[in-house]
Order: sequence, then C-alpha cells, then structure tokens
Amino acid sequence: MTTQTWAAVAQVLVLVAALAAVHVPLGAYLARVYTTPNHLPVERAWYRAVRVDPDAEQRWNVYLLSVLGFSLMSVLFLYALGRLQAYLPWNLGFTGLDPAGAWNTAVSFATNTDWQWYSGEAATGHLLQMAGFAVQNFVSASVGLAVAIALVRGFARSGTDARIGNFWTDLTRGVTRILLPFSFVAALVLVASGVIQNLDPHTAISTVEGATQHLLGGPVASQEAIKDLGTNGGGFFNANSAHPFENPTPFTDLFEIFLLLVIPFTLPRTFGIMVGDRRQGWAILGVMASLWAAALVLTTWAELAGPGAAPQAAGAAMEGKETRFGLAASALFAVSTTATSTGSVNSMHDSFTAPGGGVLLFNILLGEVAPGGVGAGLYGMLVLAVVAVFVAGLMVGRTPEYLGKKIGQREMTLVALYVLTTPAIVLVGTGLSVVLSPGIAGIQEAGPHGLTEVLYAFASAGNNNGSAFAGLTTGTPYYDTLLGVAMLLGRFVPIALVLALAGRLASQTSVPPSAGTLPTHQPLFVGLVAAVALVVVGLTFIPVLSLGPVVESLS
Repeated sequence: MTTQTWAAVAQVLVLVAALAAVHVPLGAYLARVYTTPNHLPVERAWYRAVRVDPDAEQRWNVYLLSVLGFSLMSVLFLYALGRLQAYLPWNLGFTGLDPAGAWNTAVSFATNTDWQWYSGEAATGHLLQMAGFAVQNFVSASVGLAVAIALVRGFARSGTDARIGNFWTDLTRGVTRILLPFSFVAALVLVASGVIQNLDPHTAISTVEGATQHLLGGPVASQEAIKDLGTNGGGFFNANSAHPFENPTPFTDLFEIFLLLVIPFTLPRTFGIMVGDRRQGWAILGVMASLWAAALVLTTWAELAGPGAAPQAAGAAMEGKETRFGLAASALFAVSTTATSTGSVNSMHDSFTAPGGGVLLFNILLGEVAPGGVGAGLYGMLVLAVVAVFVAGLMVGRTPEYLGKKIGQREMTLVALYVLTTPAIVLVGTGLSVVLSPGIAGIQEAGPHGLTEVLYAFASAGNNNGSAFAGLTTGTPYYDTLLGVAMLLGRFVPIALVLALAGRLASQTSVPPSAGTLPTHQPLFVGLVAAVALVVVGLTFIPVLSLGPVVESLS
C-alpha cells in the first residue's frame, strides 16, 4: 500500500479505537441521564423559573406541541438578533441581516442544520455568534436527543396512554448533563491545541511581504466544540474547519471527527439498555457502522484514484483540500460530516471527484442515519428497522413485530409518511430551482455538475445537514426563503411523525416473542436494515443522481 493509504488506515484505526473505548460507559451514562428520577439543583431552579413540573408525563401530542412551541420561540429570538445586530454590543461594525437572510439563518440554527449563506467573519459579530448561534447549537441538538429518547420510550413502555416523557425535562438534561459539560472539556482540549478563544475584534498584522492584513478573533473554541459534538456544523469562519483558527493541526482535525461521531455512535447502546436488550443496540450499531465504513472506503478510493487525468497523475485529488490534513483526513472528515447531520467541513466538497462527491451526496440522501445526527440518526434508523420488520413480515405472511410491538396499518402509515417526507422536499425544491429563473440565476456550473450543486443544497437543507458544494449562489431572497422552508419542513414534519409513532407504540401492550418472530439482533437483520436503507434511497433518488454525479463520472 502507498503512504497515503497507510495514513488513511492508521487514522481510521485510531478513531475507531477512541469511539470503542467510550462506547459502553458513555452509552450507559446517557441511559441514566434520561431514566433517573433525580433532578440537579440547577435544573430544579430552572423548572421553578419557567413553571414546569419535571415529573409530569406528557402524551405524544403535548410533547410535540412543546417541541414546536420551543422551536418557534427559538426561530423568533434568533431572527430578532439577526435583524437588530447593528444595535447589539460586540457587533464589530456589522449591520443587521436582511429579512430573507435573517429568516434563513434563524431557521437554520433552530433546526440543527446550520446552513450558512454568508461568511461568518464578514457578517456576524461576537454577540450574535455567542448568544444566538452557540445557544441554538446546544438546544437544537438537545431537541434531537429528546425526540430520539421519546421514541425509545415508545418501544420500552407497554400499555400506557401514549405518554412518552416530559419534553422540558429531556431538553434540560440534554443540555446540562451531556452537551454542556462535554463541550466544556472539548473546548479546553481545543484551546490547548491552538484553537483561539477571545473577544478580540479585527487585529491588524504585517505579513512577510510588508502588507497589512486584518484577522478576526473571537470565541471560536467554545463554539467549535458544540458545533461538532452537537452535530451542528456552522463555522465561525467561512472556511469552517479548514480555517487554522478553527482546526489548526492534524490532532485537532481527528479530535473534531471524534466529536462528530461519538454521541451518534453511542446512542444505540443507550437504546439497547433502555429497551432491556443490549443486543438490539449492537444490531443498530452494526447497521450504522457498516454503512459509514462503506462510504469511507468508496470516498477515499475515489479521491486517491478516481476518474480524471489530474488525480491519476498527481496520485490524489488535492484540489480544495488542506495540505496540513491531506487526502485521508479530508475524506474521513467529509464522510463523517455527511453521514451525520453536521455540515462541518475541512475541505471543499465541490472539489471532490465526481464519484467522491456523489458518495457524500448519497450519505445525506440516505437520511443521515450512518450514524446520523445527535438523536436524529437513532430515530431515523429505528424507522428503517420498522420498515425492515414489515418487509420481513410480508415475506412470511405474519403480522410484523419489533421489540414486542405489532407494526400494523397505522404504524406503517406514519413510517411511510416519514420515509416520503424528505425526498418530497428535496426533489420539489430541486425541480423548482432548475426551471425557475431565480433558481437558475444562482447556478454557476453548466451541465450535470450544476444540477448536483442544486440537488446537494436541497438535500443538505431537507436533511438538516448544512454542508454545501459551494458552487451555488444561495445568498439571494429566492434561495434563502426556499431553503429555509426546506429546513423547517425537513426537521419538524419527521419529528411529528416520530412522536406520533412513539405514542402509538407506548399505548400498545407488549407481546412476547414466538417461534415465528423475526430475531432483530442477528447479522441477518443487520443486513436487512442496511439493504432497506439502500433500496429506499436508490428507488427514490437514482434518476436524479443519474443526471448529476453519475453522468459527470462517466463524461
């Protein structure tokens, strides 16, 4: 193997070893967080301040209304901050965001998407970054965790009146017991490794050539930690994690990839503990890990020796990649960020080879379930598991069951709507943008690559990823508005369906397994779920992918 191949293998082995080391203890800790009846003093003070009874269980529809009400207030608060930025302290002289841009940004960060149509260092001040974006990074990630745990409770409980927990308790614990303490430690590691953390404005420095350059400081390490740990992705700087102030060394690069993956890959353990069968968690983890590993192998191969004379002559496709990281780390970061719902990047996805970029796009279209975003990946994978047991039940002529719950017509209706929601958002948005003049005006590249850029943008928005091919001009009223709608629908319609499913499952009485029950903890089931995920995406998106990255790869 070449030196670059050995480097790729070594990085993956170190990453997998680190994830494996924390999997069992962290998974058990997360389960305790959401099952203990005890409340921390700071949590009790918060509950009293907002007049919430933390021990009161909510039915699924009340839980959903709490999610929607909290998220609506988050959007309105962030929209106001963006519009009023000129009057805020630490605004660095920047004006307020325009109405369409403020709408897009508010929805983006409230939905855990963190899509950015602007350059962070040229449009946003420190207070907006800290009080607006960083706060939403915590709470939007905690919302995803809460919804996932609510669905797990639906499987774990039996014969309730559709009560699946208390949203306010789940939201608070996700912030105070998971995201905040872990982000604090991660930020210290980043600061010690060279990531900046200050409140400095633009500082004038002299270059080696005698010119003057203005560099922006800011609270970068604290935001970088939760941006990755919460699978958010918005960069303090326009270059995101390719910027040396955000990601200065190969160590910080690998550490940030670890932060991207650690909670999504650990949640299956939490799931197994909460449903009383750890083997179920291992099965879900097996599906996630298999899909992630396959995407990583394909992307690394494509960038090392993909189509095109330039990559083959140079030994790799290094355009758009940082030389201090190299190809292996760029491919690893790109696959991890698109397999989760993060959107953080250390390289330009638009510069990847056609097959490499196609794999990254496919990761997003897969629903970001390998391992997916914080919380969102787990509940997305559990929905696919329900589809798999339904398909298996049809094959043998039995009523499908999963974890003792029968999957009937009403459950499958909810699951089918979940599966169809995001493709509808992505394909309708893409179709409108390639036929309407405001959408066409933003397309810079002709032919299949231009179509891929538009498809990637709506896939990223509809799946709440936030990364971009960056060859599409999206900072316009048309794209800001339409992508904002895509992010909003792509986040909350699936959440509504998942919570409705959780309520249906929680109200059922669990049935014991019988001789005809499909074992859902064995390798056969792992392969079945992975196949279902690939087939669902293939049947939905192969036509448009054939017109984009596939045609470009063959041309």
